[in-house]
Amino acid sequence: MNQDKPKAYVNTIGCQMNVYDSQILAGLLQNAGYEQTHDPDLADLVLCNTCAIRHKAEEKAYSFLGRFAGTRMRGKRPVTIMAGCVAQKEKEKAFVRLPYLDLVLGTQAFGRFETHLKALAAGNTRIVDIEPSENIFEGFPEDSITEKFQVSRFVTIMQGCENFCTYCVVPYVRGKEKSRDPSAIIQEIEVLAQSGVREITLLGQNVNSYAGNNRTVSFADLLHLVSRVNKVERIRFATSHPKDLSTDLVQAMKELDKVCNHLHLPVQSGSNQILKRMNRKYDRDTYFDRISALRQACPDIALSTDIIVGFPGETLSDFQQTMNLLETVEFDAVFAFSYSARSFTPAAKFSDQLDEQTKRGRLNELLNFQEQITEKKNKAFIGKNVTVLVEGDSPKPRDGLIKKNKNTRQMFGRCDENKIVHFASDQAQIGDLITLQIINAYPHSLWGEVCESD
Repeated sequence: MNQDKPKAYVNTIGCQMNVYDSQILAGLLQNAGYEQTHDPDLADLVLCNTCAIRHKAEEKAYSFLGRFAGTRMRGKRPVTIMAGCVAQKEKEKAFVRLPYLDLVLGTQAFGRFETHLKALAAGNTRIVDIEPSENIFEGFPEDSITEKFQVSRFVTIMQGCENFCTYCVVPYVRGKEKSRDPSAIIQEIEVLAQSGVREITLLGQNVNSYAGNNRTVSFADLLHLVSRVNKVERIRFATSHPKDLSTDLVQAMKELDKVCNHLHLPVQSGSNQILKRMNRKYDRDTYFDRISALRQACPDIALSTDIIVGFPGETLSDFQQTMNLLETVEFDAVFAFSYSARSFTPAAKFSDQLDEQTKRGRLNELLNFQEQITEKKNKAFIGKNVTVLVEGDSPKPRDGLIKKNKNTRQMFGRCDENKIVHFASDQAQIGDLITLQIINAYPHSLWGEVCESD
């Protein structure tokens, strides 16, 4: 590490899009002369890229930044920056809790970040920029892309959301939908592929509604373009909205070999009454129709979803309808949360809020039920051969599963269906595509053996 350069630490809270945005911010800091450090206590500048989707995530951001921009006087404080969704939501109010915060950088202000860094260097403080921008900032520095080899990377293709689900703060902090130029997306992916990336995950609040080149390029069209990029072996995407899951998109998933056999399709509730109150713009029958079309086109597709438990007004009958939907669809994975009221959203003002005990009880019941389904789906893979993209060493090696040589390296990757698969190999390298036979299944992963042909 260069001792002469100032050091910057970037902390990311929240979704995959925040991870991507943090890469952009880190690259801009690098352009401004900062060197990245993994120790915030050594940093001359600390940036927290924040998430406002749930109260807990917002509090986590304040807690982290409070270490550096709180009320305690210090001999030397780093420059502190709040970026992202909480910054966009809180604006000047962030200074009430963080008096020594230096910059509040909104979700559409990245193009002005370097200007603000110069102002900070000149001694200015308490800067707020939450102004909108008509275009998505395209300044992803190439040297930050290739700085560290990764086999899988995120690429944001659009920003914003115009669905206005009554529980969601995203439209208020991310703004209107804006789609990136498809040529810029392809250029970025080509650079990533040349650096060794083999899997691309396309990101957006609602990727299905992507409309590039003045609405002449659909998301299905974009998948075809990305599939032509050399060296990219796999394409994933998130998140999809059921109302926008078009026939063309389903057909593209069927036709394009590089598009993985997995779809994350948030349903949020199995009750028509709750779906209407959520302003989801579909009912359970429409959702079932989308699932049926997917499984007809891609019979073995793995499905995951999001569920909100305890939405205002949710009766026991409503909750049971959600449980029935899980039983009927049999998702491979479910990401479930109890409802968290967020300011700016209509649902926060609903009078029939549920108590925390009821929400917690229903959430636990749902998670326990889904765990049985997930284990059943995982066990169905035993005996099958799957192709895995190797991502690295297993974080928690399993003792006793390797009989021939206990020193054999344990690695992991994901199969086409987005399931984590652990295996033993001294020859496999990160980025390899290898064939494994599944010999064991666990609640959250699989174990495979390398097939002889590999």
